[in-house]
Amino acid sequence: MNVKQFIKKHRDDWKQLEQLVAAMHKRKKNVTGANIDQFYRLYQKAAQNLSYSQTYFPKEEVTFYLNGLVSKSHNVLYKDQMSSMNQVRHFFTATFIRLLWEQWKFVVAALVLFTIGAAGSYISVLQDPQNMYAILPPEMAYGVDPDSLGSSDGGHWDSSVMSASIMTNNIQVAILAFAGGVTFGLLTVYVLIYNGIVIGALAALFWTHGKSYEFWAYILPHGMIELTAIFIAGGAGLLMGYKLFVPGHFSRGYQLKVNAKRSVQLLLGTVPLFVIAGIIEGFITPAPIPLEAKYIVAFATVLGLICYFIIGKRLFLREL
Repeated sequence: MNVKQFIKKHRDDWKQLEQLVAAMHKRKKNVTGANIDQFYRLYQKAAQNLSYSQTYFPKEEVTFYLNGLVSKSHNVLYKDQMSSMNQVRHFFTATFIRLLWEQWKFVVAALVLFTIGAAGSYISVLQDPQNMYAILPPEMAYGVDPDSLGSSDGGHWDSSVMSASIMTNNIQVAILAFAGGVTFGLLTVYVLIYNGIVIGALAALFWTHGKSYEFWAYILPHGMIELTAIFIAGGAGLLMGYKLFVPGHFSRGYQLKVNAKRSVQLLLGTVPLFVIAGIIEGFITPAPIPLEAKYIVAFATVLGLICYFIIGKRLFLREL
């Protein structure tokens, strides 16, 4: 049996299970004992289909679809036992991590696009610093002064306001990168490359002024978490764009429905990362502490991200 035959044979059962999951999730009044019996039967059959698909079609879209359907069905079984806090915990320790590992190629693609933009602008400004004025927005190009970096450390400002402002801006970038998926990913590609261009141009400018060590000390503490979150959001947009561009065995409307939900979940998973990055950028980055301490914070954030992704993967694998 090939993948097309497999989908055609079981597609109606999967759709029925989706409808029952939605009805039970919303606690509709028309959910009867017969519906529940049918739900259990279809859930068990979908689990068997998932096992078969993982064995014979491990890289096909249908396997990821079934994995999500079985997970949603499983969650419905234990919905009454889960408190709101447990649901939040389950999302960040299982659902989000599972989606991230399933769609890691799109996250890497977002990283590559960002790197292309950064490398291009870095080389351009390195060859001729005047190119910065053609690359960066005027307010940024004329407003940055490498020699004044760190001069306001410890000054008087409302760090909580700064942190909130920075966090809001970064979340807006992530939402734009995610929403660009509906343009077949074209807007997402632009956002990722453009943000890479900005970072690359600034890095080259500070290098020409002999301020690279200081520049990265102010970027990396919050930047490692911030960029990771943007890459995940960008990956969510690329996922949606790719599935619209290459719908495979399903219609584009169906792919939009299924993958928009996955992408939204990936985007929601980045919110705590942006909160942490905003706090670091508002309170730690401008603090009058040694540059070495800021690099230590950056290293700690990378270590924390690695631990979160690895431990999270083990947790969701344990639930399978």
